[in-house]
Amino acid sequence: MRSVTDARSLTGCTTPYNADMTSENATTSPSFADLSPDLVLDALDSVGVCGDGRLLALNSYENRVYQVGLDEGDPVVAKFYRPARWSAAQILEEHAFVEALVAQEIPVVPACALADGKTLHTFKGFRFSVFERHGGRAPELEQPGTLEWLGRFIGRIHAVGALQGFVERPALDIATFGDDSHDYLKAHHCVPEDLRGAYFSVLAQALDGVRHCFDRAGDVPQLRLHGDCHCGNVLWTDAGPHFVDFDDSRTGPAIQDLWMLLSGERADRVRQLGDLLAGYEDFHAFEPRSLHLIEGLRTLRLIHYSAWLARRWDDPAFPVAFPWFNTPRYWQDRILELREQVALMDEAPLWPS
Repeated sequence: MRSVTDARSLTGCTTPYNADMTSENATTSPSFADLSPDLVLDALDSVGVCGDGRLLALNSYENRVYQVGLDEGDPVVAKFYRPARWSAAQILEEHAFVEALVAQEIPVVPACALADGKTLHTFKGFRFSVFERHGGRAPELEQPGTLEWLGRFIGRIHAVGALQGFVERPALDIATFGDDSHDYLKAHHCVPEDLRGAYFSVLAQALDGVRHCFDRAGDVPQLRLHGDCHCGNVLWTDAGPHFVDFDDSRTGPAIQDLWMLLSGERADRVRQLGDLLAGYEDFHAFEPRSLHLIEGLRTLRLIHYSAWLARRWDDPAFPVAFPWFNTPRYWQDRILELREQVALMDEAPLWPS
């Protein structure tokens, strides 16, 4: 058994708490520490998926995800959801969105309907789903045509996402990603005392900048999104791309699923954005005013990431994977990063050539 250093000894945060937690099972939720290989296999067996004992842990910190070898047939992927993060209704709403994409022949990976036609199952307090395994490689964004192809793909997803809204899932907005993160970090004393003044001062400036970005954009349409649309969630085959992991799917502006595919100097990002939109607009209308949101959304993601690490610090996997978190150097870098974002949010938005 792997020995794990007590996470609480590595952080200044007090009373770690998952702000994404719902009231459902909040006080009786199991711990990932209890998720043994035997429990994983027994859970799968309970829904008729007979594993042969081969388990490969896949790269995931928010949930626990395994490739599972079967007695018969190809391996599958089993996802055990972080206890009390999403409600059952919120998870099923994600599944329904992905099924709607499948119905339009969009290449995504839905949860398998198993026992009694259900896609979400429970075993000893853990909620889990099973997916077909789909291989692939990372997209080569510098290759001609790749970004345009991805743009067409995202446009098709958004065309379905715009047909109706989420009812149970939250929005990606200033309140959920910005204000809640600010309040959590401040209340739980996650920032070293000698850096608190500087950090929360620049954080307040950054949130003001985000609000100005949203004000400049105006009333941008909101729709169902992938929500975490970066290259790590795109698998490419000879047949083209497919997206995986809709776990962070929320309501938000369309540009959220586009800006994370941009990188490099401003001229590079302008060209990349033009390529993405050339494909995107084949399937869904794009609101140009939403370009004002790019740096604001980037700022919200950076703030939310620090709060996410703090909220998860009681999970023993996090101190092992992120040993640099909550060191003075970490927060010094965040102060500089937010100062850069404050300046970037004052610049003119990207505009495709």
